[in-house]
Amino acid sequence: MNAAPHPAPVPTPPGQAPGAAVLTRLVALRRPVVMGILNVTPDSFSDGGAFLAPQAAIAHAEQMIADGADIIDIGAESSRPYGGPEAVSTEEELRRLTTVLPVVARMGRPVSIDTMKAVVAAWALDQGAAIVNDVWGLQRDPDMAVVVARYGAPVIVMHNRQTADPAIDILDDIDAFFERSLAIAGRSGIRRDAIVLDPGIGFGKTTEQSMTAIAGLDRLKKFGLPLLVGASRKRFINAVTPAPPDRRLGGSLAAHMLAAQHGATFIRTHDVAETVQALRIMAAIGNRS
Repeated sequence: MNAAPHPAPVPTPPGQAPGAAVLTRLVALRRPVVMGILNVTPDSFSDGGAFLAPQAAIAHAEQMIADGADIIDIGAESSRPYGGPEAVSTEEELRRLTTVLPVVARMGRPVSIDTMKAVVAAWALDQGAAIVNDVWGLQRDPDMAVVVARYGAPVIVMHNRQTADPAIDILDDIDAFFERSLAIAGRSGIRRDAIVLDPGIGFGKTTEQSMTAIAGLDRLKKFGLPLLVGASRKRFINAVTPAPPDRRLGGSLAAHMLAAQHGATFIRTHDVAETVQALRIMAAIGNRS
């Protein structure tokens, strides 16, 4: 599949955070922005180990760009949303990234660094990454918001919980979490025009709560910020129609199409070519209604 055309870089608008120009350019595409997942980890829930070797990771990034990825999201520590993550030292996380991220950052697509560590985020931004993707929404590493503000980088703020609690109203919990994250961002000097919100499908949620979070995306529009949904191969799909992670493409596409219809600006996926195709067909048919 040929990659979608990308607009020429735009100058930073007056008064806008320097890194926010990247976000402005992506949102200006006026279609769902596709983020391709690149896990340089041995233990990610879906493709752990497949791209741990640097050459395999670089080749996969090239393929995702050819398939139409607008962003490459690189992570070197698995957050394993369903439990059992193994903590990775800063040194090991950086070792996994060193031979991959700088190369991918030169490929012509924005790179986001998926990390929970401010030190790793700062290193990645120095090496050419453009966006920070924090699965703890600025609420775990106290230096994360400081780093994001210092670099003027866009940040993806994801909702998370240490454990799932089936008794809570998950949409209320997401609301309260984002309010705390936005307060941290404001105190640290991160501008709102540099923030994307992610309800964190599968993270600290039951399967029912993950589906509720997608169905309730409209509620998050009150924040006036771009929304990201990453439902790719997540466990809730297996709860509806049993399948191992690598056989959940249909469920992933269904969830992402619904998310896009409910206002998601960014779609994070393992399966770039299929997701790009599905989004284009949805748009082509929708334009005729």
